[in-house]
Amino acid sequence: MRTLNKLSREIAILAVIATLAVFNLFGHGALAPAAGIGGALSFLWLMGVMVWGASAVVRHAEALAERLGEPYGTLILTLAVVCIEVALIGSVMLSGDGGPTLARDTMFAVVMIVLNGLVGLSLLLGALRHGEQSYNFAGASSFLTVLVPLAVFALVLPDYTISSRDGSFTGGQALFFSIVTFALYLVFLSIQTVRHRGFFTEPEDPPVIRHGDASYATWAHGLLLVATLLPIVLLSKKMAGFVDHGINAMSLPAALGGVVIATIVLASEGMSAVRAALSNRLQRAVNLCLGAALSTIGLTVPAVLIIGMATGQGVILGLGPQMQVLLALTLLTCVQTFGARRTNVLHGAVHLVLFLAYLALILEP
Repeated sequence: MRTLNKLSREIAILAVIATLAVFNLFGHGALAPAAGIGGALSFLWLMGVMVWGASAVVRHAEALAERLGEPYGTLILTLAVVCIEVALIGSVMLSGDGGPTLARDTMFAVVMIVLNGLVGLSLLLGALRHGEQSYNFAGASSFLTVLVPLAVFALVLPDYTISSRDGSFTGGQALFFSIVTFALYLVFLSIQTVRHRGFFTEPEDPPVIRHGDASYATWAHGLLLVATLLPIVLLSKKMAGFVDHGINAMSLPAALGGVVIATIVLASEGMSAVRAALSNRLQRAVNLCLGAALSTIGLTVPAVLIIGMATGQGVILGLGPQMQVLLALTLLTCVQTFGARRTNVLHGAVHLVLFLAYLALILEP
């Protein structure tokens, strides 16, 4: 009976695996991206299963966070989600289906969703329930110290180099910035996990609402987390086909596809961050949100530049002028928000407004 109860809690994993099998078998026939009710139902099916699977990822990640403590728990979830992103972009690039701006649009979508959408929602809902919330200032400052220069290196600087004129790096520049970006991220990880772990823990001990499942061993939670994430990674490419088809059919901006895919990929991390803020564990939400943005730049940029050099594909990273302004405003607002030491409703509202502005500029550049 106990075994059956455990299996019943993992139905989401089985649903993700079964959906992957069905779409692999029939994805070129009845379940191929198409217009009409059939295509819409297939899209809704995929999205629902992926979000359901993300909820299972959250459950196991939160159990690991409780077992391992901060910052290891959030770091595991952050790196797992970034692996989904890197695998998705890499698989599309290697298949030759992605355009030169694919990596840029996806990375920027992740950064804006995390730094404005998820940060704004977490701060707003957390403040509505608990009033002002505190976090570890040293940890947030460490994240932003690395995030600001890496974001400028990756998404702004390519538009101002004179060796190329299309918002891309030359081979030498790509190699240099791949190495320094990855190296700086490794330095940050050593700070987060070894030298200054205390920067990324709760500044005080508020009441904890535990959501993790204590019925499994720690290794089992890790194994089940990976078992759920892997088919979600593979389903993400199927979802990309539906999104691209829908965007082309409705003549929508191509960058909107990156927003949809990034939203689904970030579903697990987003749910975990919001739940942490609602439980008055703001430091966990900060670790998840700022960690996701930093990991996206620190790991995805080297990966896509190396794939581009290896395959000879052009990779355009530089943003357009309006998005550069929005990125600068977002980074400045993050510095102000996480320099206040305590957050309130106003901080969350400002970040959500910036996120809505980002969506508006995608629809009408």
